[in-house]
Amino acid sequence: MSGFVVGYGQPNRERAETMFERIGHRGPALSGVRQLHRVILGQNYAQADLAQGGENAQIPFGDLPGDDLRICYDGQMGNWAQLTADHGVPDGPFREERLLLQLYRNYGTDMLRYLGDAIFAFVISDGEKLFAARDLLGIKTLFYGRENGTLYLASELKSLRTVTDDIREFPEGHFMEANGRLARFAELPTSPEVMDTEFPQIIEDIKDIIVRSVRSRVDFARPTAALLSGGMDSSVISYLSNKLYKEKLGEHARLKTFAMGIGESNDIRHARTMARHIGSEHQELIVELGEILAALPDVVYYLESFDPSLVRSSVSNYLISKHAGEEGIEVLLSGEGGDEIFCGYTYLKDFPLEELTARQMECLGYLHSNASLRLDRMNQCHSVRVVAPLISGELLDYALRIPPQYKQKPEGDKKIEKWIFRKAYESVLPEAITWRGKQEFSQGSGSADVLPRYFEDAIDDEELADAKEKHPLIRSKEEFYYFRIFTEHFGAERAVETVGQWVSL
Repeated sequence: MSGFVVGYGQPNRERAETMFERIGHRGPALSGVRQLHRVILGQNYAQADLAQGGENAQIPFGDLPGDDLRICYDGQMGNWAQLTADHGVPDGPFREERLLLQLYRNYGTDMLRYLGDAIFAFVISDGEKLFAARDLLGIKTLFYGRENGTLYLASELKSLRTVTDDIREFPEGHFMEANGRLARFAELPTSPEVMDTEFPQIIEDIKDIIVRSVRSRVDFARPTAALLSGGMDSSVISYLSNKLYKEKLGEHARLKTFAMGIGESNDIRHARTMARHIGSEHQELIVELGEILAALPDVVYYLESFDPSLVRSSVSNYLISKHAGEEGIEVLLSGEGGDEIFCGYTYLKDFPLEELTARQMECLGYLHSNASLRLDRMNQCHSVRVVAPLISGELLDYALRIPPQYKQKPEGDKKIEKWIFRKAYESVLPEAITWRGKQEFSQGSGSADVLPRYFEDAIDDEELADAKEKHPLIRSKEEFYYFRIFTEHFGAERAVETVGQWVSL
């Protein structure tokens, strides 16, 4: 994971470097700014992004001497091994950048059809041509805007804010060329064909895909730990990663895991159970309300959102990632993505099964401007790389075709969310973990309870009413508090339109 800024047209070097300074946290290990004809490119990398031998490379990266073609890239590929073998790209430093440049030379914009199992935002340019793209779900963030005939692109909103008020989110599943026009290259299916595979085979397929995803994305080349909330998603990733860790480093090796909560929260208790089960080297970060309140201004600034549900869950992630970074961890493994892929959100139970697929598509559509920000920003702001093996194109394609009744299993007058995912791992996880009811991260860690109550007392009704009259999108006192912080940094105009609001508070 890394960050970049780009100016195309008549970019100002000083302005571009100011943009670049705003995202220095994304990659303090290696960085560079380069001007080529009509383009300025700035790229940085965290230590965990650099394979041995890549520390002295010229950045932004180019792979052929005498060729001006350069790439700014932030992403991760699940199928890199197959693609590099198919296209004759050797392993080594910047393998994904080299692969993307090779695909671009071979196929132009059609290169994107090879990236179905990747998350990415990138810009390729030789100083005259320009090609920018963002992955189907928008897991990697990208923004753009124009000022005085120059197109600017950046990984984070805060960079663009230094050069223009014309701030727009680069839409997911789209690409842009030098003419500045956006074109869609991929979209979610409206009605995927439901598979008729036998149930036991579906279970085996799910496990096979997830194991492959972990193995292709996790290598333990840098100090690595897992975020463990004690929910299904993080527990499965911790379990599989711990097995791989022992396989690579010996039976006595112990993967580090981290849990956070306000007091003796549900997450703390369940994470403790799971850590004992796999024998991880487990740490608990117990915080109080004051620590959460103190972190909120930084969380909103780095997150670039004021959505209450997202901020609540992000503050937990921010604090635990900060703690892990201070402990020397450079890579954190996350269970992010399981709720979207296996229909884990409890609000989905309110709809009949025949509507579940359509509602799941809506849920996936929120990622680009909501949940994906937490995954990216709360780790990057501490220069920690995050890896989420459940966010896999292969797994998503397969899961969308699973019969709805296996994802939300009717049982009497209730439904069990992520039922098939639970069944797949019930034989290897503690029962208390496998059949634990779904809780959002903010609920399990405790922040969902304390923050709304705090702001009910901290902000008076009249103040909220005045704010809602000016900005009708504000839904609560808590959201108003975050909105004020957001607009202090990014303004109350175009930047606000980039914020995705979750379906509930």
